[in-house]
Amino acid sequence: MPIISAKAVHKAFGAHVVLKAVDVTIRSGERVGVVGKNGAGKSTLGRILAGVEAADAGELQLRRGASILYLDQAPTFPEEWTAEGTVSQGLAAWAEALERHAQATQAIEAADADAQDWLRRQAEAAEDVERLGGFDQQHRIGAILGHLGIADPQQTLATMSGGERRRVALAKILVARPQLAVLDEPTNHLDAETIEWLERHLIDEYPGAVLLITHDRYLLDRVAQRTWEVSDGAVHSYDGGYEEYLARRAERDAHAERTERNRQNFLRQELVWLRRQPKARTTKQRARTERAERALAVESPKQEQSLELSVSVARVGKTILEAEGLAIGLDGREFARGLDLHLVQGERLGIVGKNGCGKTTLLRTLLGQLAPVAGRVALGKTTRVAYLDQFKSVLEEDKTVFEVVVGSEGRIELGGQAIEPRSYLERFGFRGIEQRKPLAALSGGERARVALACLLRQRANLVVLDEPTNDLDVATLSALEGMLVEANLTALLVTHDRYFLDRVATGLIVFEADGRMVRHAGTYAAYRERAAAQARAEPKQRSPAAEPLRPKRSQGLSWSERKELEALPERIDLLERRVSELTAALGDPKTYTDTQRDVAELGRDLERTKAEAEVLTARWEELESRAD
Repeated sequence: MPIISAKAVHKAFGAHVVLKAVDVTIRSGERVGVVGKNGAGKSTLGRILAGVEAADAGELQLRRGASILYLDQAPTFPEEWTAEGTVSQGLAAWAEALERHAQATQAIEAADADAQDWLRRQAEAAEDVERLGGFDQQHRIGAILGHLGIADPQQTLATMSGGERRRVALAKILVARPQLAVLDEPTNHLDAETIEWLERHLIDEYPGAVLLITHDRYLLDRVAQRTWEVSDGAVHSYDGGYEEYLARRAERDAHAERTERNRQNFLRQELVWLRRQPKARTTKQRARTERAERALAVESPKQEQSLELSVSVARVGKTILEAEGLAIGLDGREFARGLDLHLVQGERLGIVGKNGCGKTTLLRTLLGQLAPVAGRVALGKTTRVAYLDQFKSVLEEDKTVFEVVVGSEGRIELGGQAIEPRSYLERFGFRGIEQRKPLAALSGGERARVALACLLRQRANLVVLDEPTNDLDVATLSALEGMLVEANLTALLVTHDRYFLDRVATGLIVFEADGRMVRHAGTYAAYRERAAAQARAEPKQRSPAAEPLRPKRSQGLSWSERKELEALPERIDLLERRVSELTAALGDPKTYTDTQRDVAELGRDLERTKAEAEVLTARWEELESRAD
C-alpha cells in the first residue's frame, strides 16, 4: 500500500531545472535508495517528499495519518536541549498510542457496558505501541543513542559537535519510527562499525519505509530493495540494491546506444531517399518526409562526461614515512599507542576506528603538526605531502571556484606540462559559468570537488586524505578510487566508507578497543571477517556449538524483544543449514558441469546467507546478554 505518491512534480532553481514531471511512489515498509551526481536533485526530491520543501508544480498524495520524518544534513535544535530530551520529541505518536491504551484499560477495568469495543481498542493501541517501540521507550532511547556514539543521554546539544548533533537527529527518527523516514546522507559522521549497526537496524528492526539518500555503496546494496537514479530531471527506478542498479543501468545505456544508432541509420537512409526524389510529392512521399522530420526532432541521449582525476607524482626517496613506538594524544592526554610503521611506495593504508578515538590526531602527528606523546616519527627528505583535512580548510568562502583552484598564477601545471585552467576545472565537473560560482553558493559535494581540485594540482608522493568521501557522489568517488590505484600512489586514508577502503586500501591501521594502534594486512572486509571469527571463537561471546540456543524470558526485554529472542534460534539454525548446503554444492564438481545451475548466483547466495546468519547471531547475542 502506498505511503506517498508524487505525480508530475517539477522543481527549478532559476534557470536550472532539477526535477521535470517526476512520478514516484513509496510503499509501506519499502526501503528505497537514491543515487545520482551532486546537484542532480536527490536531496531536493527527498525534501519535497518529506514536506520540508514545496514543489513548483505537481501533486503529492500522502496516506491519511501517515507520518514522515526527514534527516537534514544540518539539523538544528535548541541548544539547551539534552540528547535524550531531543530524541523524546519524536515520540508524539507513541505517547498518543500509550494514552489510548491506558484509556481502554481503564474502561475495561471499570466494566464498561461496551467491553468488546474497548477490548478491540486496547488491542489496536497495544499494536501501535509495539510498532512504535514498545512500552519501555526509555531503554530504547538510551540504547539507540549509545549505538550511535552518544554515551551521555543528558549531554546538552550546546556542548556537541555538528556530527554529534546529526547523530542525535538520526536517533530521534529511529526511535520515533515514522511510516517513512527520509534519511539524507545518514552515514556522514558515523564510523564504520556504527554504519554496520545502522544497516542491521534498518533491515531487522525498523518497521517503516526508508528513503535512503547516500553515497555509501555497501549501505545501498545491503539495505535498499529498490534504487532510484536522479538524472537530468528524471527519476529512473531499478529493482534491487546498488549492484543490481549498476547491472540494469548498463543494460539501459546499451539499449539507448542501440536505439540512437538505429535512429541515425534511419536518418541517413531517409536523407539519401529524399535527395533522389523530384520536388513534386505524392501523399505517400509527404508522409515519409514527415516521418524523417520527426526523427530529426528527437533529441539525442546526453553523453555523461566522466571525471578525469590525476596527480603529479614527485620522485620518491628511500624513506617515505616511519614511526616507532608511537603514542599520540593532546594536552597531555594519551589517545592511542604502540604503532610501528614503515610506509613503502604504493602502500595505501586505511585508518579506522570509532569516532573520537584519535584518527585525525594520528595524521597530524605523522605529518609533524603535533608532537608525539611517546616514540618517534620521521618523514623522508624527499617526501612531498598532499593533505586534505576533513574541514577542507583550503576553501575560501568569498572566492569563486576559479579563484580558489587556479589562484593568482593563472596557470595549472601537471607532470611538467601546462594545462589550460578551464580545462583542468572541467575534469572535476565544473563547466562554463559554474567556474565563476562563489564557494558560498556550492553544495557540499561541489565544495568537496573544489577541495580535490586544489589537492591534486600539487606535486606529491604521499597523499593524505581525512574523510575525503563525505559529500562526494558515487561518480567522483569512483574516479578518485581509480586514480589512487592506477597511479600506484602511496596514501594514508581516514574514512568510514567501507567500499572505498575495500577498493583502495592495501592494509589498515586499526584503533583497537584497548587503546592500541594495530597494522592489519588486506581489505576492510577481510579484517571484519577475521574479527567476527575471533569473536565467535571466544567462549564468552556465545554458547558452545553443542549446546542448543535457549533464550530466557526476562523483564530486561520488552515483550516484542522476548518474542524475537524466542524465534531467533530456529531462524539461525535454518540459515546455518542453508550455508552447509550451498557450501557442499559449490564443492561438488557436478555443479560446474550442470548447465542448469548458475554457479555465480550460488556463490552470491552463500555470501548473502552467511551475512544474514551473522547478523541474526549478533542480534541473538545482544538480546541474550540483556536477558536476566
